[in-house]
Order: sequence, then structure tokens, then C-alpha cells
Amino acid sequence: GTMKRFRRHGHESQRDKHKQDLYQFNKTVEHGFPHQPSALGFSPSLALLAIGTRSGAIKLYGTPGVEFMGLHDENAAVTQVHFLPNQVGMVTLLDDNSLHMWTLRAHNGMSELLEIGRFTLSGPPGAPPSVTRVTAVLAHSSGELLMLGTEGGHVFVVEVPGFRELEENNISVENDYVGRRNLECVEALHENPLNPRQVLIGYGRGLMVLWDLDRQRPIQHFLCTQQLESVWWMEDGVNILSSHSDGSYCQWTVTGEDPQTEPEKQETPYGAFPCKAISKIIQLPSKQGPPFLIFSGGMPRASYGDRHCISVIHSKFHEALDFTSRIIDFFCFGSFTCEPSALVVLVEEELVVVDLQSEGWPVIQTPYLVPLHCSAITCSHHVSSIPLKLWERVQAAGAQHEDGTVRFWDASGVCLYPMYKLSTAGVFLTDADPNDNMNQGSEGEWPPFRKVGCFDPYSDDPRLGIQKIHLCKYSGYLTVAGTAGQILILELNDEAAEQMVEATVVDLLQGQEGFRWKGQARLDVREEPVLFPPGFQPFALVQCQPPAVVTAIALHSEWKLVAFGTSHGFGFYDYHQKNNIMVKCTLNPSDQVTMEGPLSRVKSIKKSLRQSFRRIRRSRVSMRKHHATNAAKLQEINARLEAEALQEMELAPVQRKIEARSSDDSFTGLVRTLYFADTFVSDGSHSTPSLWAGTNGGAVFAYVLRVPSLERRAEDPVVAHAAKEIQLMHRAPVVGLVVLDGKGTPLPEPLEVAHDLARSPEMHGSHHLLVVSEEQFKLFTLPKVSSKSKLKLTAVDGSRVRRVGVAWFGSRTDEQLESSLVVLTNQGELHVISLPSIKMMVHYPCIRREDVSGIASCVFTKFGQGFYLMSPSEFERFSLSTRWVVEPRCLVEAPLQMRPKNPSSPVHRDQASTPRERSARDHHLCLLRPNTVSPPNPLHADQPLFTPPASVRFTAAT
Repeated sequence: GTMKRFRRHGHESQRDKHKQDLYQFNKTVEHGFPHQPSALGFSPSLALLAIGTRSGAIKLYGTPGVEFMGLHDENAAVTQVHFLPNQVGMVTLLDDNSLHMWTLRAHNGMSELLEIGRFTLSGPPGAPPSVTRVTAVLAHSSGELLMLGTEGGHVFVVEVPGFRELEENNISVENDYVGRRNLECVEALHENPLNPRQVLIGYGRGLMVLWDLDRQRPIQHFLCTQQLESVWWMEDGVNILSSHSDGSYCQWTVTGEDPQTEPEKQETPYGAFPCKAISKIIQLPSKQGPPFLIFSGGMPRASYGDRHCISVIHSKFHEALDFTSRIIDFFCFGSFTCEPSALVVLVEEELVVVDLQSEGWPVIQTPYLVPLHCSAITCSHHVSSIPLKLWERVQAAGAQHEDGTVRFWDASGVCLYPMYKLSTAGVFLTDADPNDNMNQGSEGEWPPFRKVGCFDPYSDDPRLGIQKIHLCKYSGYLTVAGTAGQILILELNDEAAEQMVEATVVDLLQGQEGFRWKGQARLDVREEPVLFPPGFQPFALVQCQPPAVVTAIALHSEWKLVAFGTSHGFGFYDYHQKNNIMVKCTLNPSDQVTMEGPLSRVKSIKKSLRQSFRRIRRSRVSMRKHHATNAAKLQEINARLEAEALQEMELAPVQRKIEARSSDDSFTGLVRTLYFADTFVSDGSHSTPSLWAGTNGGAVFAYVLRVPSLERRAEDPVVAHAAKEIQLMHRAPVVGLVVLDGKGTPLPEPLEVAHDLARSPEMHGSHHLLVVSEEQFKLFTLPKVSSKSKLKLTAVDGSRVRRVGVAWFGSRTDEQLESSLVVLTNQGELHVISLPSIKMMVHYPCIRREDVSGIASCVFTKFGQGFYLMSPSEFERFSLSTRWVVEPRCLVEAPLQMRPKNPSSPVHRDQASTPRERSARDHHLCLLRPNTVSPPNPLHADQPLFTPPASVRFTAAT
């Protein structure tokens, strides 16, 4: 016995070693735009941008590929971020009134973002909380002091980085000028750009005091009559701007004569009628002519009070940049000495960079922080190893949207970069006029509005929403399917083309009696030719009747067939001859629910959530800036909304909790998965093309296809006949179908062998069909379809398979790759299962089980990576593979002022692992490029933070 046990132990450890070689779980990088940003910071000396969020995350961005992330332990919003001048450090203020010190510490040639201290002001015993509630922060240019202005009108001085309070330096202004009324909170702290020992303190009631830090006394008082919003000290050190709550701003001169009761000038840019506050104002010199004046707010209250605007005025040019979401903060690139080159604006849903050097002030495409969610994301599809030729033609991959667009992103590196946008709306007649949104303000309009940014919260027509997508990277055929039963087949064309797109209507009910569809109507197709720009152009359209959501899709580019399924049945279409080949109705006569289109009831949950959050935000914005008393109430509302949304999600068939599944359960006919395979269906000696379909009721249907030879392909019809039907005993939904060849390897994709990118499948030895249901993995021998082996997911903890994909894994040292199954459950756990032995290899927790939409959005890559939406605007990327990881590995060094050398700009080195030998295969779409760890690859030190589109260059950042 002992001997045996010992041997077994040895065998186990070898298997464990094998696992360690192949699999490891890492969350690697977050793509997209931070959810609910609440603060913006910028360090000119480090060329780093910082964004803080409402959930306490802090993100730093340098040159493309240089990214860092930190998370405060407190679940509180970041309200301010300040970099310490000329140092590798920054301070964050949270809305729980705590201050935090962060640094980028180098370790093994890589920087890590670390929190190195936290601090909360302590006031005199018994003082009210307003005395120490921080409202304004000045990181003094000496790099040694932090000045903190509070709601009670006090200014505390704190030593950094240790956060020691210097009580003897605290500032208390004698209140002789405001009729001894309370000064109210400190709204602004600014140091004189030419004399760091002078600090301007601005109080809410309108008083500004110029303070001498050395003599610890006031030099001059400026008396404004209006409530103060912000202060800006001009580069000459003599002139000061103040902006006010009535939409006006004033200019003051430092004369030394005290007090100053009249400003040099006072203006209300959009005046005549009452205006909203100008919340922030800056003025920067320009090489020739007048300065740039830039301010947020100030709009006429009655007519444009709801607009989110930043006005830019320079000589005779004046524009009110009009954003679709709330402005959080803005700053300009370019120092005091030279004119601003760009305006960087953080709004609630995107980061917009405006080029102030070019005529017309165009928006610059940023290399990261691109709002993935400019229209809500409805589904994602990942294509790996794009052939170079296609890559060059498209520059391509996809996240799909509620407005009927498909956006292609380069996902081969740390930055998810937009390559191409395809719109399907032009095929249909929709209410929206495409020119509606483009009106750039009529001539002579006042204020002179210009729409900027791409976030569009309102979908023209939810039926345009795209639910499924498949791209064949070898042929350039693309198929996209939507919310109203529409399936478009598109082809890549380098030239614009005008063409008719005719709909082939397919009746999935097949004459079933007594059903009346109560859901949405189908989209109307345009009856005249449509001009399509270069790129993917639709040439065929299948319209399902009833027009229910398309729930499954498969494209076979070699046979030129597309299969599609809804909650009523499935069919497939020959896009070469443009005709439908067959339809199978899967409806159970008792499936009355499916006729009401309940998926339309779930409509876009993300949308209803978004709208509710908007309502809350609006009410939140209207509260007085500095009072957080309602925070608890808000949290309660948020929690309630999320709960409602989750309940609503439970209506969707995909999310159901039902354990015992009876045959009269609704939605049993819903088609969950479709799969084309060249395998043995009728007999063991001849393989034939086949189509397999799996339903929500645990049924699998197989059809044998006769596809004519190439010479006859245009004339002879494709013929299909039913061959097999499997009914799983436990009736659980079928979420995946895979055929394994004689060697136990999944069949290659269409055209993959023809392109020498996969070996031919093994046609000797028997093939197997792997049926993945929500509850188990079952292997059947073909063609007999007899059960061979199975692996059950324990139903004890209510685990269900939500997503499944085939992926290739390899160790770092060995060229051999082996295929495994990657699975995500409704508990948010990832499992890797070996093929063909279907044994559980490893499992890792990945997504919170409450995060229903995160789990529903997960997509796997062919090389063991994956993506899921961690918020409506961000993909979390993860890897299960030791061999393929895409993550930022960067080094930020101290600014040059603090180092003996003096090159021209800060150094960001991107140590990211570089790809293996570059071949056409190494282009990975929407999501990845394989890489092995190799020597560091320094980024160009001269690369600016934002490069205009023409000169965007990809570094080998993974």
C-alpha cells in the first residue's frame, strides 16, 4: 500500500508541475474609460495624467502603454488629486476628508504605485467638523508643504511627505472686511507664479487675501461683491482673475495698496440675462496677440442652464465646447512661458483633448482612455492572430453597441486602440436623421456652441442594438446580428460602393398555429441603393419573423453559409446564392412567453440603470458642493436601483435561477449555440459538412449538408437534411458544442488549414462531440452518438456554466501547445478543463457573483486571455496562461530638475514584454498578441502624452 501511495503522490506532483507550467491567473490591465471619474490631476514635470473615481480608484497614464493603478482602502470618492511639484509623488483627497500620499517606487526596473501615508486634519478639541473639512489644497512648489483650506475658513499647513501639522504656520485671516460675517469656506489657494512665498486665499463670500508666508501676515485684500468660485494667477505675477457664481469674472492687479475694492475689469461673457456660475477660469499667454481665456460654465441660466460647456476665447475666435456629460475638471498643456498647445477636459463619460494650435481647434484622438461605451456595449467578439493583409485593410476587431455600430479595436497591447467604426443603421429606415447630431451651431448663434466628444447617451432605436458578431479573418466576411431579428452579412471592400441590400424574410414559426407575436416590429429596410464607405459593406440581409433577438450565430466562410437562431428556432442561409436553405422551429406549443418578446421587456438594463444613475447624479450635482450629508441616502438609492436592475435581469432566460427544469418551462426552444463541423454524422467512413444547434431545453439537433463543388457552387443548391437529435436527460441549456478529431483536438476554424495556420484535422480514429450544458460536460462518440464520459459541475452551490471557449495553452519553454476548455460560471469562477479527457485542471475566482452584467459580458481569446465589462465603460483583461500575458510594466523616473542629467523630458520606459518574432500572425485583434518575456524595450523619451492621429505610433508594449 505505502509504495503505491508514494508512486501516486509522485504522479500528482508531476501533474501539478504541468499545471504550473501552463496555467496562472492574473488580472492584467483595465481597458477603456474609468467608471464615474471624480477628479483630475496632471504633472507637467512627470508628464503623467491622474484620474480619481467615485469608488476610490486612482489611475495614472503616461505615454501610450504606461499605466498605473491604485485603489484606496476606503470606499470613498476621490475629490482632488495633486501632484507634488517636481517629485514622483501625489496627494489625493477623498470625500471622507482623508488625505493620502502616493509615490511611484521603482522595484526590479519597474515602478509600482504605492500609498505611503494617510492623514486626517485634527482640529482644536470640540471644534465643529467644518473647521477641518478640507475644501482647497495647494501642493506648494517647495515640495515640502501642503496648504489645506477648510469649510470653516481656516488654512492649515502640513509638512510632506510625512503629514506633520505645522501649527505655528496655520493661517487665520482677521475678518475686518466682510462685516464680521463668517468668511465661509476657502474656495481657492494659489501661489504667486513668480514668488512662491506669496499665496492668494479665496473665500466663498468673495474676499481674497494675499498672504505673505514669511512674515505671516496679509499683504493685500481684494473685495468682490459676488460669491467666489475660482481664482487664477496670471504668469506675470501681478494680475489675478476671479470667477463668480453669477457668471461673471473679474481682473485684479496686485498693487500693494490695501484694500482693493474695485476690479480692473468685470465681465459677464454670456450676460444680459442671469447666468450660471463660472466654476473654473484660466488664462494663458500666446506667442502673438491676445491670451487664451478658458472657462467652464457661465451659460445663460434659462435657455442653456443644462449644457455642459467650456468656452475658449482667443483674439477673434470664440467657441463654447458643448459636452454630452458633466464636466469634472480641465487643464491645459504647455507651460506658463509658452502658449497652450492642448486643452484636456475630463467629463463624466470621456476624456476630450482639443488641439489649440491647429485651425478650428480640432479634437485629438487619444491613444487610450477612449470611451468604449460611447454607445452602450451590447456584445463583444475577439479575433486573435489576424493575418497581416486583413489587419492592414481594416486596421480591425469588435465591441458592439446599442446604436447598431460595430467598433474595431486593436487589442494587441496595453492600450485598446480604436481602428475602425462600422455603422449598420444606414441599411434601415430609422427616425433619426444622421445630420441631426452634426449641426455645429448655426451662424451667429450665441453662445457659439460646438458639439465635442463622442459619448452618446441616447440610442436612436434600441432595435439597432447588435447582439452577436462573427468575423472570418481569412476571407474578410463579417456577420452581425441584432435585437430585431436582423442578420447582416458584410464583405470587406477598399472602395466606397453603392448597393441595394435586399432582405430575405425567414418565417421561424413555420405555420405553427395560434401564435401571435406581441413584441417589437422589424426594422424597415431602405428600398433604394445605399452608399457605403470603404470597409465592411453589407450585401445580404436575413430578417427573422417574428423579429426576436438573435441569440446565436455561426459563419462558415468556406461553405459560404450563415446559421442563425432566436427564441423560436434556427435556420441557415447561403450567402453565395442569397437564399435561405432550411428552417427548424424549436418552439414548444406551451412557450407562450416567447411570443411576447420578453427580451424586449429586459430592454437594455444597462440603459435603465444609466438613466437612474443620471437622475441621481443630477440631484447630486444640484446639492451644495461641499456637503456630503446625503451620501448615505444616495448609497441607499444606488443599492435599491442595482437590486431592481438585478431583478429585471432575472427575467432574461440566460440569468434564470430555476433548478428543476420541466419541459413546459418557457424558452425551452431558445437557440443558445450553433456550430458548423466537417465530421462523421451518418456513418464512420465518410465525413460530411454538418450543422449542430443546441437549445435552452437541453436539445441538440444535427443536420447533414450537401455543399456543391466549387465549379457548381453558384448553380447547384445547398441541401440539408435532419440527421440526429439528442435530448439531455437533465434538460439544462446547451451553451457550447465542439467536435474533437481523432486525436482529441478541436476542429480548426474554416479556412485555417488552407492558410497553413492549423494542421488538418485527424480524420482516422473516431470523432467525438462535446456537449457543454449549464450543468455538465458530456462527450459522445460519433457517428453513433453514444455517451462516452462526463464531468458534472456541482449543482450544490448552484454553479452554472455561463461562458465557454476553446483555448490553446503552452509553457514558456516548450513550443508544444495543448487545447483546453475555458469556462466561466454564474459564480464568477473560471475553470480550465482538459481535452479530450474532460478533467478539471484549475479554477480561480474572477468576477463577483453579484456582477451579473460583468459575467454576461465575458469573452475568451484563443490563447487563454479574456475580457469582461467591469463597468459600462471598462473592460478588465485577464490571463489564464503563463505564456501569454499583456500587461503594463513601466518605469517612471524622477523629473529632470532633480537629476544631474538634463534631457528634454521625463523618462517613461515601457518594460513590457515584447512579442516573439513578428509575423502576420502576431497581429491580434480586439485583443492580444502572444509574447514571451524578453529584454526591456525603452519607449521614446520624447514621445508626447497625446499625439495627433497622424503620428500615432505603436510601441511593442506587449
